Amino acid sequence: MFTSFFSSLFKKKQKQLTTLDTILIKKLKELATQSNLLVFKDVNIYHHKNIYNVGLMVIDNSRGIYLFETKEWTFSELKSATIEKAQKQENSVETLAFENTHSIIRKKFNELTHNDGVPIFNYLLMENLSAEEYAHLHDSFKKLLPQEKIIFSDSLQTDIFKKLHNASEAMPKPFDNNTVVGTLLIQYAILDMYHDMHLATSQQRKFIDLNLQTVTELKGTHGSGKSSVVLLKSIVTLLKNKEEKIIIIKPTLLACDLLKKRLLEIIEHGIVEIDLTSIEIITPLELLNRHHKKLGKDKIYSLQIDEKLLKKSFFIAHVVFCDDAHLLQKDFVEYLKILQKKEKLVLVMHEENIDSNSLNELTKNFRVKEKKITFHKTNPHAKAMHLISMLLKNEASNIVLVSNSLSREKLKDDLKSFINEKAETLQSDVHLINQKFNNLLLCGYEDINAIEAHHIILMDLGFLSKNEIEYAFHLSTKSVDVLYEEESQEITNLRNTNE
Repeated sequence: MFTSFFSSLFKKKQKQLTTLDTILIKKLKELATQSNLLVFKDVNIYHHKNIYNVGLMVIDNSRGIYLFETKEWTFSELKSATIEKAQKQENSVETLAFENTHSIIRKKFNELTHNDGVPIFNYLLMENLSAEEYAHLHDSFKKLLPQEKIIFSDSLQTDIFKKLHNASEAMPKPFDNNTVVGTLLIQYAILDMYHDMHLATSQQRKFIDLNLQTVTELKGTHGSGKSSVVLLKSIVTLLKNKEEKIIIIKPTLLACDLLKKRLLEIIEHGIVEIDLTSIEIITPLELLNRHHKKLGKDKIYSLQIDEKLLKKSFFIAHVVFCDDAHLLQKDFVEYLKILQKKEKLVLVMHEENIDSNSLNELTKNFRVKEKKITFHKTNPHAKAMHLISMLLKNEASNIVLVSNSLSREKLKDDLKSFINEKAETLQSDVHLINQKFNNLLLCGYEDINAIEAHHIILMDLGFLSKNEIEYAFHLSTKSVDVLYEEESQEITNLRNTNE
């Protein structure tokens, strides 16, 4: 008798090693692609300070969650075995050996959604046992592990599909994958500007799961969620190793504060516990001044790379994420590479012409919906006043006008005088807590990093770089209005690309 051989089914699940892509798992993945199911292999469920590994999970939004455990048992090992059904299994037809995983999933759902979530079904992948061999096993084994709960080595995709669908009837109304996956797997839950939750794309998930190299580049189009992915990657890195120290670099003080706010929102949503002092979000100037202080040098007030900094590096973090690296000086990026030569550096950059099949490249634009784009060759000041008046009349929200300082001052006065609307001026070098955010904001192109808007009005495009113009142009989710008096190469390029 091999009673002890089977008893492991009913013991607390040990930490699982990497699940190999076996023939059966490949069949499941192919089936999932054909049937619009989501497959997660070797995925972690994070809950408070704990990590729970799930070897293989498939999500069907019309039925529920399928959990799979792979067993290498062969017919020769099982043919003479007899066992008695464990007492705790007698009243359950759905549970094999997944009690601990079920419990964690239920806890996550209850704490986040205040309900038990969706149905969970369990299956064994018997990589070395065929359906015919199973038929010759002892009845006690079949009673413990019923045939409908086993995927055999010779199971066809049609057989697998039938067994999964036989688990239960389809729900009258499919559940939302974003809610289910975002609740269970917070490392893939992206919160947008409305605090709605979205499931990270397969490209984003690959980067979040990636083992970082000394220097890694993450490229993406505008609005592809690069900053969100950086935050999730930082949180996961700390959850896996609480001793890690992480620095995220953003171009401006305001951008840093806005990103810190998003970090706190993600942690609060995910019900995870990490040491927030282990993640710092700072500007390039703050980093340089830390280095200056280490060397006993005076504080600096502009982004200048002293050659002595390149010769005397010091430890700042195990991982440095340089967000919007394409907006920073090239010599600062090179300085970071020298500084992190013994640690890890991630350079996050905008790139339009990227290959959707390439690793570490994000192609989906989450900001583009039915965005209205309009170019106005007119008096910019008068048109800006008219556009703002019409937007406010139609109860539009989150309006941002970007211009040079002279235009901002004149607009601010005229808005207050003629349409009795108070506009707040946004300043990138002032902390978020000391600024007011209302329905209408005025700012310069140097101030817009990390802000989000429904409606963007752009003026004074002359003398700006292509990167600055493109960044501002893609900030909105609903409308963009470009105001200019004379044709220019910048306007022509922008119109050719976007109109």
